[in-house]
Amino acid sequence: MTINGIIKNAVERLKREDKLLMPDAYAEAFCKEAKIAGMLVEDCNQVDKYANTLNKDYQQELRQYHLKTTQELVRYLISKLNRMNPTNCATILAENQLLTKRVLEAVELLHNKEAATLAKKSIDIINTPNASKEQYEHYRQLWINFITSYDDAFLNHLKPMGKVYSQDLKTTIENLAHQKSVSKDRDLRHIATIMIASLVPSIASSVNDKIAKISDDLRKNPELLTSESIEKEIKTAIKLRIALDKDALKEMIQSLDMVLDKLSIQLIDMIEKSDQSNSEIKEIKKDLDNLNRQENLDFKTAHNKLYTIAIALEENTAALSKDLKAHDDEVKLLGKKIEVLEKELEDAKKASREDFLTKLFNKRALDDTLEIKENEFERFGRDYSIVMFDIDYFKKVNDEYGHEAGDVILTAFANILKQECRTVDTVGRYGGEEFMAILSETDLKGAVIFAEKVREHVQKAKFLFQNRRIDVTVSAGVSERARFPSQKSAIHSADEYLYLAKKNGRNRIESP
Repeated sequence: MTINGIIKNAVERLKREDKLLMPDAYAEAFCKEAKIAGMLVEDCNQVDKYANTLNKDYQQELRQYHLKTTQELVRYLISKLNRMNPTNCATILAENQLLTKRVLEAVELLHNKEAATLAKKSIDIINTPNASKEQYEHYRQLWINFITSYDDAFLNHLKPMGKVYSQDLKTTIENLAHQKSVSKDRDLRHIATIMIASLVPSIASSVNDKIAKISDDLRKNPELLTSESIEKEIKTAIKLRIALDKDALKEMIQSLDMVLDKLSIQLIDMIEKSDQSNSEIKEIKKDLDNLNRQENLDFKTAHNKLYTIAIALEENTAALSKDLKAHDDEVKLLGKKIEVLEKELEDAKKASREDFLTKLFNKRALDDTLEIKENEFERFGRDYSIVMFDIDYFKKVNDEYGHEAGDVILTAFANILKQECRTVDTVGRYGGEEFMAILSETDLKGAVIFAEKVREHVQKAKFLFQNRRIDVTVSAGVSERARFPSQKSAIHSADEYLYLAKKNGRNRIESP
C-alpha cells in the first residue's frame, strides 16, 4: 500500500472514531494504519527509539503505560522529574485541580447553555475519585470540539438594533436598551407632533391660551403622552378646540344671515317697484319675509328655501327684467371685483409654494415634501432618491444673451423636468439655476436612469431666443436616502456629486 493510501485510511479512521483532525490524533491514526499495512515508518517508532536510551527500570515501567506518541513520552518524563519532589508536585497538582474547578464553575455561570452543561459534567469528573484517563481524554476532546465549532454569528441578528460587542454581552444589551429608548422617544415626538396639529382649530383662526400651553408642553416634553394626568388636559383642550370652531361657525352663520337680510330687502324692493307684480311674485315676497324672520337658521334650511325662491324667480323674471337692467352695471362691477379678489387669492396661494418664473415648486415647497418623505422613510421604510440638477455655464448665457434669455432657458428646462418625472415625483427650483427632483420609492439605479433621461432630453432640445439657438447642457448629482444616516447627509451627497460632475467636464451624471 502507498503512503497516500495510508493517509486516506488514517483520515477515515478519525471520522469513524468521531475525532477532529488534530496533529496528535492524526499521527496516532497514521501509525496504526501504517502498522496494519506492514509499512515501517521511522516517525511511528520514535517512542521505542527514545525509550531504548533509558535504563532498564524505566523501560520496564514504560511498557506498562503503553505510550504511543513522543508527546506522551515527554509528559511521562516530566511527571518522573516532578515526583523527585513529591510534596511540591502534589501541592501544584491540587492547586491546578482547584483552579480548573473554579474556571469551570465560572463557565457554568456564563450565558451559553452548551458550555454551561459541559462545564458541569467536567466538574463531576474532577470530583470523581477514581475517574479514568479515558474519561478525562473524552471530556478534553469535547472541550476541543466546542472551541473549534463555536460560532457567534447569531449575534449578527442584533446589529440592525444597535452596535454589538461580541466580547461583552452586558454592554451589548445595555446599548440595545438605549437604542430602544431613543426609538421610543422618536416615536413619542412624532405622536406629539400629530397631537399638537389635531388641537389646532380647523375653522377658528385663533388658538385658546390653554390649548397653546398644552401644545407647548407636548412639544418640549413628548413623554407627557405616557402620563395619566395629561389625558384629562387633552380632553379639555379638544373640547375648547370644538368650542372655538363652533363660535367661528356661528359667526359665519350670522354673516350669512346678514347677506340673506340684505338680499331679501333688495329683492322685496324690486318686487314692490315692479308694475307687473302678480300673485306668484307676492308669494315670493311672503317667503322672503318668513325666511328673514326665522331664527336659528341652518345651512341646509337656508339652501332649500333659497333654492325654492330662485326657482320661483326664474319663472317670473319677465316681470322683473326692466328693474334688473337698472342694476346690471352695479352687478357687473361687483362681479369683476370678485374675480380680481379670487385671482389675487389664488396667486397668493401659489406664491407661497410656487416659483414665480418656472411654475415649479419653490424651495419652501420642496422642504415640505422632503419632510413628508423623511417621515415615510423612518416610519414605513419607504426609500426615495434625490437628484440635484444645475444648468451648465448659465452665467455665460446671461452675460452673452441677457437675463431674458436666461429666463427662457429656466422655463424650458422646467417643462422638460415636468415631462420626464412621474406623478408621484416632485420637482422644483432649488435656487438660481439649480433644480431638485425628489423621486418616490426609487433606488439609486432608478434615479440615475431618470437623471440621464433628463440630461439627454436637454442636450437634444432646441433652445431658441430671438431666432437664435442656444446650446444648453445640464449636470446632476444623485443620492439614495437609504445609503445615508440622515436626510441632510443624503442632500449634501447629491450636492457633492453635482460639484464632481461639473469638475469632471459638465454635461454628465455623478453618483456613488
